[in-house]
Amino acid sequence: MSQDPPSKDTSDDGRSETPEEQADRQWQELIQEIRVAQTGVQILFGFLLTVVFTPYFQGMETPDKSIYIVTVVLGALATGALIAPVAFHRIVSGRRIKPEAVQWASRLTFIGIVLLLATCTAALLLVLRVATHDALVPWLVAGVLSWYLACWFGLPLWARARHTSRR
Repeated sequence: MSQDPPSKDTSDDGRSETPEEQADRQWQELIQEIRVAQTGVQILFGFLLTVVFTPYFQGMETPDKSIYIVTVVLGALATGALIAPVAFHRIVSGRRIKPEAVQWASRLTFIGIVLLLATCTAALLLVLRVATHDALVPWLVAGVLSWYLACWFGLPLWARARHTSRR
């Protein structure tokens, strides 16, 4: 008794691959993306963890300490979300649910990127407040946040809307 080969799907991306092949490819692409984001968040989070142990921290004003605490918590959450897909994959590996694992890992990665955005913004706010005590700081931070939003979300959403054929 012979088994039929898995059916090939040529759905929305024009590739001829089975759902399992598609999930394998998407997983590899996602892991490459996560590597970039993980490195950034881990370096930033590691730096943030050391600040509390510096002599300067003890003399910081209460609002700056509060911003620091929020920034560290955001960094911890971003780190957790960006490492979670690896743990998720390890726990469900071999259970034949790779398409579902890819979906969950993708969601966790997106959440991690949003949390990384918040961490970078809060860290920038803290550093500029401590360094300058200038009224221009919120405007500078808003400008950088706008840049992040444009690069990380605006441009990809624009490209998706403009270059994705309507099916």
